[in-house]
Amino acid sequence: MSGGGGVGELPRKEASVLKGHEGAVLAARFNADGNYCLSCGKDRTIRLWNPHRGILIKTYKAHGREVRDVHCTQDNSKLSSCGGDRQVFYWDVATGRVIRKFRGHDSEVWYDRSVRAWDCRSHSTEPIQIIDTFLDSVMSVSLTKSEIIAGSVDGTIRTFDIRIGREISDDLGQPVNCIALSNDGNCILASCLDSTLRLLDRLFLFSCVLTEEVSANLAYLLTVSFLLQSYKMDCLLTNNDACVTGGSEDGIIFFWDLVDASVVTSFRAHASVVTSVSYHPTDSCMISASVDGTIRVWKT
Repeated sequence: MSGGGGVGELPRKEASVLKGHEGAVLAARFNADGNYCLSCGKDRTIRLWNPHRGILIKTYKAHGREVRDVHCTQDNSKLSSCGGDRQVFYWDVATGRVIRKFRGHDSEVWYDRSVRAWDCRSHSTEPIQIIDTFLDSVMSVSLTKSEIIAGSVDGTIRTFDIRIGREISDDLGQPVNCIALSNDGNCILASCLDSTLRLLDRLFLFSCVLTEEVSANLAYLLTVSFLLQSYKMDCLLTNNDACVTGGSEDGIIFFWDLVDASVVTSFRAHASVVTSVSYHPTDSCMISASVDGTIRVWKT
């Protein structure tokens, strides 16, 4: 079933509640095929779930401080996590063993104003590339096959083409909290700490850079009743790029139409701040996480 754009096709019916974390859940992510999901939080653990059956499969423990984000590899065999430890942990999913701890950050992973890349195939724990042109904390990173795209509290989204060593910077004028790429790769969605979501046209930005014109590639702002001022929170597009979705500090999840920026629907999802949302890669299904300590599964 497609993750369509009509209200009836959007996942707003609670299918299950995943409980187990002690304290705030800071991130929840579907794996590559959407059959499982990972979560992490203030309790310093990572948890692997079957969200469709509401079952906890495995708990991973090694972090000494809160875990702020976690992602799984495309083949589902490895996962990486980071948080307050200054290191990126690289895990074997099946055994729960930490394969390697990547070092290099001078402070908490997001706080030292840098993006660092490591070679997972190497036995080295040192970064192979360091990008440190940011003026403030780096809050969010997205990848393409040839680019590293990062959003920062300094108000910029910077795109680094690793093939030719070029950096493109787009200044939004507001602290950037989270970025997400559209599924077709043509747009960047950015949530900012002035309670707005901004959609940027990447193709227009690149044409401006190539012709040395001033970039003005902002497509629109989304602001209706959306509260984002203090917390790290996710935003994303549905799997068919029809809608933009994100959580609010008052526990509400919003869906906006991608074309005209109107609110398609909104609903109360949690009793507290919605820290994270993740959309199923193919189905009309979504998970959300919250400071209230739960992960909730939403279906049509």
